[in-house]
Amino acid sequence: MNSLIQRRAVLHAAVAGAATCVLPARAQTAWPAKPVTLIVPFPAGGGTDAFARPMAAQFARLTGKQLIIDNRGGAGGTLGAGIAAKAAPDGYTLFMGAVHHTIAPSMYPKLDYDLEKDFVPLILVASVPQVLVVNPKKVTATSFKEFLAFVKANPGKLNYASAGSGTSHHLAGELFKQQTNTFITHIPYRGAGPALQSLIAGDVDMMFDGLGSSATHIKGGRIKALMVSGTKRNPAFPDVPCAGELGLPDYTVTTWYGVWAPKGTPADIQARATEEIRKACTTDEAKAVWASQGAEFPNLAGAQFAAFINAEIKKWAQVVKASGAKLD
Repeated sequence: MNSLIQRRAVLHAAVAGAATCVLPARAQTAWPAKPVTLIVPFPAGGGTDAFARPMAAQFARLTGKQLIIDNRGGAGGTLGAGIAAKAAPDGYTLFMGAVHHTIAPSMYPKLDYDLEKDFVPLILVASVPQVLVVNPKKVTATSFKEFLAFVKANPGKLNYASAGSGTSHHLAGELFKQQTNTFITHIPYRGAGPALQSLIAGDVDMMFDGLGSSATHIKGGRIKALMVSGTKRNPAFPDVPCAGELGLPDYTVTTWYGVWAPKGTPADIQARATEEIRKACTTDEAKAVWASQGAEFPNLAGAQFAAFINAEIKKWAQVVKASGAKLD
């Protein structure tokens, strides 16, 4: 009898142990158990929204839970980033930042968050090359080579619009000037939209803009694209040469967007969130949106995304220092 009792006790202990081993797996698959908030640190309707909202729609379709966009604009995207950094690290508040957040440490002397210390990088979801566009009535050059020759022969005669001092549009221009040893006058605006409209109206000569926002105007002939950044042509505009083939192999400027979680978010939730976002960005519907804006899905996650962020921070710090760029 004692032997039978002992065997039963051992069996019960084994079953209990097996159940305990199963619990972490069940907990891992529970996320998301409710709607997830995605803080977008820019006003609604901007470039970040152009990717965040299609991604959110696919996320909801695939997981059955909403990904609620919470637009928290202000201070060049740093206000929303500060809010996200202080959110509970439970996987139900995520943050969608952009290239601007790797420029901010060099432009803002006092940030209430640290992008590399207060967040966990999940995945880079979209990358759009910057494009050099001109008003064809103001700049009559028909090729980049002709354009560059004119700029070199007429320093300061042309000007370029930006979304404001310290933005990627501004620093793309400063980087171009450094690498081509030219001088073009910077005209800052309060937003990419007003800057682009001013270019179309002929109030300024040129702009270094994200291809996504310029695409329809290039196709409509209102502005002319002379170069896309990087070392390969963009599939959406195969006739526009890239910087690499024009003698500027190091001129790589992209407007990119990524998703972070607050520091302390459990590793299993980080992994699950990364995978669900990856799935949402690679559906046929999302691919069509990305392609229409000349964007690609880089699929850099975790440590690779972290290394990319660190490299971008260092890159833009050098550009800011060399150009002397300051806030408006």
